[in-house]
Amino acid sequence: MKTTTTAEAPSSESSVYDRYAAAAHAVEPALCCPVEYNTDLLAAIPQEIIERDYGCGDPTPYVRPGETVLDLGSGGGKLCYIASQVVGREGRVIGVDCNREMLDLARKHTSTVAETIGYANVDFRYGLIQDLGLDLDLLASELAEHPVHDPAGYLSLRQTEERLRRQQPLVADDSVDCVLSNCVLNLVRQQDRRPLFSEIFRVLRRGGRAAISDIVSDEDVPDRLQQDPELWSGCITGAFREDKFLQAFEEAGFHGIEIVKRQSEPWRTVEGIEFRSVTVVAHKGKQGPCLERNQAVVYRGPFKKVVDDDGHTYHRGQRMAVCDKTFHLLQRAPYAKMFDAIEPRESIALEDAKSFDCRRNVCRDPRESKGLDYDATSQGNASSCHDDEPCC
Repeated sequence: MKTTTTAEAPSSESSVYDRYAAAAHAVEPALCCPVEYNTDLLAAIPQEIIERDYGCGDPTPYVRPGETVLDLGSGGGKLCYIASQVVGREGRVIGVDCNREMLDLARKHTSTVAETIGYANVDFRYGLIQDLGLDLDLLASELAEHPVHDPAGYLSLRQTEERLRRQQPLVADDSVDCVLSNCVLNLVRQQDRRPLFSEIFRVLRRGGRAAISDIVSDEDVPDRLQQDPELWSGCITGAFREDKFLQAFEEAGFHGIEIVKRQSEPWRTVEGIEFRSVTVVAHKGKQGPCLERNQAVVYRGPFKKVVDDDGHTYHRGQRMAVCDKTFHLLQRAPYAKMFDAIEPRESIALEDAKSFDCRRNVCRDPRESKGLDYDATSQGNASSCHDDEPCC
């Protein structure tokens, strides 16, 4: 009997491709966790796509009407077709996948879904989610005209790839409002994971967000298990350790990183390691200059103090000095209900604002916002009373 050597064992990439190519034609229940979706949105999607959908969560509730949405590892297109109905006629949805069989399944039904919902706003593209600059359909055309036969051809191909990324990117910089993914990031090779998160950040507009459902582990997965192609392609042993999954978003430059859903019970357990589904939402937009405009915020609680992704500490009930950028950031999701914003009585124009040192954590004296010469005296404001309650 022949023994398979390590050199002959399938790589993680090939095992993932082969397994999902087969799953595009025949249902494989082992590839998915039970997930509940909005049944009204599923009604417009062909049953063939629903049966061959392999995910572990539903990040689509974080999509908003009119947005441009990107689904990483879009597979048969289920998430894209759900999002297409949420964003509506004015929105746009892009699905990216590197599996031809899955892309064929998704593209097969674009006209059917468009006729059902009344508009066409979904575009499926051929590419790697860790390299959203390179359009593999365009690359295929280049290779057809200029086949690679030797090292010189390979070097020329690398130059062609860079030209395509620069001149005709699969997904352009700052072009997407929301990036979705459902149980796909764990299939990417370890060496490609930092570029993967950098690409997600690159394509998002300022103020955009990523909503990612994926499988995570509670412990580090040993290399021995990571080398098992069946466990890797089954979304198991490629799982991020839960804390490192959040850290990857932070290192890419995201803020407001939040676990919005987490399975209490593991989906699978392998050699004592628990694997479960989580959905994480992370935001882009904390980059930029820090300007002093005499603004402050008050953290409402319930914790005694909290620390944000830039190291700013907010003490409950205290007026903390913040720069203009942070001031506006804390009035948007996911912070909006946590802080009261205090504007100065006399606004400082942006062009007149000086630099603010965000490395400090200091309270803002009320007089900085009100003005040193502010000496108003007023009676109680009756309009602040509730109509259905007596004023004191």
